[in-house]
Amino acid sequence: MGAIMNIPVNEPAAGDAALRPAAMPLAVSIGHATQPGPRPRNEDFVGAATPEGAELAAKGMLLAVADGVGGHAHGREAAEYSVRSLLADYFSTPETWSVEKSLDTVLGAVNRWLLAQSAKSRDYAGMATTLSAVVLRGRRFHVAHVGDSRAYRWHDGRLLRLTEDHTWEHPELDNVLRRAIGLEARLLVDYDDGELAAGDRFVLVTDGVWNALGDAGIADTLHAHADAQAAAEALVRDALRCGTSDNSTALVANVDALPPDNLRDRLAGGRRLPLPPRLKAGETLDGLRVDELLHASRLTLLYRVTRLAGGEALVLKTLRPEAGDDEEAMRALVREEWLARRVPGQGFPRVFDHPQRAHLYYLMSWHEGETLRAGLARGHRYLPHELVDIGRALLKNLAALHRLGIVHRDVKPDNVHLDRNGQLRLLDLGVAASDAEDLREINNPGTPSYMAPELFAGGAANEASDLYACGVTLYELLTRKYPYGEVEPFQHPRFGAPVPPTRYRPDTPAWLEDVLLKACAREAKERFETAEEFLLALERGAHRPLASRRRMPLIERNPRLALKLVAGASLLLNLILLFLLSRN
Repeated sequence: MGAIMNIPVNEPAAGDAALRPAAMPLAVSIGHATQPGPRPRNEDFVGAATPEGAELAAKGMLLAVADGVGGHAHGREAAEYSVRSLLADYFSTPETWSVEKSLDTVLGAVNRWLLAQSAKSRDYAGMATTLSAVVLRGRRFHVAHVGDSRAYRWHDGRLLRLTEDHTWEHPELDNVLRRAIGLEARLLVDYDDGELAAGDRFVLVTDGVWNALGDAGIADTLHAHADAQAAAEALVRDALRCGTSDNSTALVANVDALPPDNLRDRLAGGRRLPLPPRLKAGETLDGLRVDELLHASRLTLLYRVTRLAGGEALVLKTLRPEAGDDEEAMRALVREEWLARRVPGQGFPRVFDHPQRAHLYYLMSWHEGETLRAGLARGHRYLPHELVDIGRALLKNLAALHRLGIVHRDVKPDNVHLDRNGQLRLLDLGVAASDAEDLREINNPGTPSYMAPELFAGGAANEASDLYACGVTLYELLTRKYPYGEVEPFQHPRFGAPVPPTRYRPDTPAWLEDVLLKACAREAKERFETAEEFLLALERGAHRPLASRRRMPLIERNPRLALKLVAGASLLLNLILLFLLSRN
């Protein structure tokens, strides 16, 4: 008997569709077939849950095949109960749980129920079942397995077995199960996962099919039948034709389309990858030759590498090997790659796929050139017109990030790159934050001298603090100074009035000074509200300059100095009065 169960979900409200673009969901075609064969009773059970919308994105779709232990009167009931419970209860587990934890919790409860039934009556003794299940969620698949049913993956024209048979060999009997649901109090389930590809096919079969056809026969049938339902029916029919001695059940799922990349699945996959060792020039890793170490920080390493197949120069970013136990650092690196894949191609490094990747890192495009920090270090004197060009390009990149709901949180000359063609790119999303995810960071979010005053008071980084950092970056390029002086780590600075750039660069146009002072204003309400507003001020330049800034009163610029002056004046006045009184 087969059962395909669809789980209904609420459709989004009409207004929701207008607020966010529709994304292509995971699309899977499913077919199933089951026959008792020469047995008087079919003890197999097959099922699938195919939710839609938000539930599909959060939990995925679930496929399962079970084979009740033969020779026991209630094997069929064990198989059906296990599959139905799994299909229903998996979707009731919290969305914050991993797929493995959700499956393990439900199967543990099923195992306890079967054991309790067996203990109630002699008629139910030995009530047990095998089970193979596959969850397809986002761009990953997850496998749970116990017993001797099997799960296969058809990928790139090859059949790959995903499960191991839990059996003991016996000279007089068919293989004897050493693991099954309902067999022992401690249930051991095998789990595995991997990355999906469009065109993948997943096949779940009971031993009545794979015993009769073998892996080669299953592969031949899949090759001959592209349709999921036709393939499932053919697998069962071919098993019967080959003289199977058992119930025969098959479920085939064709992955027709994949959804956009999902951060949760990226994080799950990243945790399984080991960090690469510390690499030297000339060494190879996953088909990549290391050319040089570009940068080493407290946690991260950047290498320039060459892909051996094609000779393409790339940048590899990873963590230091000693960070292998730092779960948050590894999660942050995966998040960084996920965000970097979402930013537009122009103005940011491009992220590259690498099928041979077997370690935790990601690859970016390599561009000849230098960062703005390197330009300052070699003594380059940025002229006002250069500053305007850099500011325009940088603000366009920030505007693109902010439209995506991403805050960079570490804009500074070190993270702005100019290639040899003059193309500016904004680097390093290592501490970036997104509206869509609760992102933590590897290090503190930002570099102190570029952090807006409100961040030192406990405020959250946002678009406004990015624009402040952009203003400080342009100010530094022009003057080689900071508007409020350098801020050391762990320092709690007091912000007075920003020093006018003309103190360091008398050749600064008055309109440009006004723009930079507005960008670096102490109070957020006095700064530019959006990257587009900042950009417009730079583009208008001297033709339509900002209104001249009102000179800030001393009490606002430096309250402590103002109070000292008032106290000093009061003391002087009192002394004069005492002198006059003493003469009288």
